[in-house]
Amino acid sequence: MDDALQLRLEKALKKHPPGEFHFPQLYGAGWDQLYIGDKVKLGNAFLRLVRLGRFPGVEDTGKKKGGGRVYRKTGR
Repeated sequence: MDDALQLRLEKALKKHPPGEFHFPQLYGAGWDQLYIGDKVKLGNAFLRLVRLGRFPGVEDTGKKKGGGRVYRKTGR
């Protein structure tokens, strides 16, 4: 995941309300046009960055539901 995408995701997170979400909701427009392999790579990269604390106030719930991993924005 490049720096430009990380910045885009940070901006999207600022607008996103606290609560649970899936990565594609945060990624936004263009997600459905990506190849499956690119979706997997981006999803894995986001998970690693969340676990490293790169996105403060976002945590991995450890759950999968509705076809994807569930994250939580805590509102911090």
